[in-house]
Amino acid sequence: MTPPTRQRTLPAHPVRKPAPGSLLALALAAVLASPAARAQVDTDAIADLLDEPGSAGLGFIYHLEESPYLDAGARMDLLPLYLYEGERMFVNADRAGIKLVDDDGQRLDLFLSRRLEGFPLDDVPDVLEGMTPREAGGDLGVRYRYDAPWGTLRGTVLHDVTGASGGDELRLGYSHTWRGERWVLRPDATVSFRSADLNNYYYGVEPDEATPERPAYAPGSGIDFTVGLYGTWSFLENWRLLGGVAVTVHDSVVRDSPIIRDDTLHPSLFVGTVYDFGTPIARWDDDGVPTLLKVFYGRASGEGCHMAKIMTLSCTSLDHENPSSVTGVHWGKPFVERVNGWPVDFHGYLGFLYRNEMNDIQPDGWQFDAYMKGFFYGFPWSHRVNTRIGMGFGISYANHVPSPEVISQDRRERPTSKLLNYLDPSIDISLGDLFRSERLKQTYFGLGISHRSGIFASSRLLGSVNGGSNYIIAYVETSL
Repeated sequence: MTPPTRQRTLPAHPVRKPAPGSLLALALAAVLASPAARAQVDTDAIADLLDEPGSAGLGFIYHLEESPYLDAGARMDLLPLYLYEGERMFVNADRAGIKLVDDDGQRLDLFLSRRLEGFPLDDVPDVLEGMTPREAGGDLGVRYRYDAPWGTLRGTVLHDVTGASGGDELRLGYSHTWRGERWVLRPDATVSFRSADLNNYYYGVEPDEATPERPAYAPGSGIDFTVGLYGTWSFLENWRLLGGVAVTVHDSVVRDSPIIRDDTLHPSLFVGTVYDFGTPIARWDDDGVPTLLKVFYGRASGEGCHMAKIMTLSCTSLDHENPSSVTGVHWGKPFVERVNGWPVDFHGYLGFLYRNEMNDIQPDGWQFDAYMKGFFYGFPWSHRVNTRIGMGFGISYANHVPSPEVISQDRRERPTSKLLNYLDPSIDISLGDLFRSERLKQTYFGLGISHRSGIFASSRLLGSVNGGSNYIIAYVETSL
């Protein structure tokens, strides 16, 4: 029996689908995740703590806050961090983009960011029953930052380009930084000018959603204020703890909404950690750095054949009942070689795959992956036949949710998400060493897993997905 595609909605009204933004999603899919269940958070102050030139890193932040929606309770959300700060490109907490200007204390960025704002869909409070879900949006933004000895000024203009709210926001902020030998402390203040479209979408009640207990309401434009204190502390080698507290005061027009708590202050707490690879030997966008090309083909694993079982060879079966295959190309660059003198390298990859859904559950589709991958090659025989064990961590965006995820999430009666965490475990050998060919020495043949995961439903940014999909792949990777 073919399970239906399940779409998470609130009762009583059909979902109003946003206008497509596929080109922007294709360009920077990392910022276009599934609906989050919290108020919008200005992550500028956090992002500025993690923008050391030439650096790359992996980490996470837990965000705890009281939801602004009435009786929605406290919310904890995991925000994975995939960080890169190149000379022209950057990726940080909730955005990715390009640097138009970065000189003499001035920086101008053009970026796409995820608006972490929307209804809580995993545990719908009574006040929202019967309302159309307010989806998390994606903003096209321009940000200017000016650094001076007395502090940092910044201005950010955002416009929703996904068709969720169609709203606009102007943020003006000031921060000052104190630095110690191992710590950074940064107080920050932000004022946000929000358009009527933005506030009406997230905090308003449409006439057809009104009830005797929930009258129709349109907040209109308003001004929010946020003050916070953020910091980092370095420990061990290349590890940093992140932390912060912030308080937001919503405009009175928002607080008067019948679906919003009337508390004046909305506190938030941030706690996380980041492993910083440091300034790498080879930057992603430097000229002369070799390009890595990986070509692969794979099939979906069978039911119950999870990633851990595949890696330990206790299960290698394929899904013959609802078959699905992937064919893909990933490009990469080396970041760091022999970390701390160990036989460990880190590479960065991005690329596409085409999914052939050989079933009636989902249409064929494409997928965009971006990830950092570590390789260990310190085996006793590696001087004769170089053998690498790798593990990649990153993000994956699919224009159609893969059929294995539709099946597993339908079984759990949980939502699906086009964007999920991406893992890429593998093992490969040098074909040059195997066939005694110097020309093929940097060409590897390997087996691996293309794995998408919701991180055990811990991240509403990833759609509160508990599960994922596994494709057992064979690949060839070479250095150009």
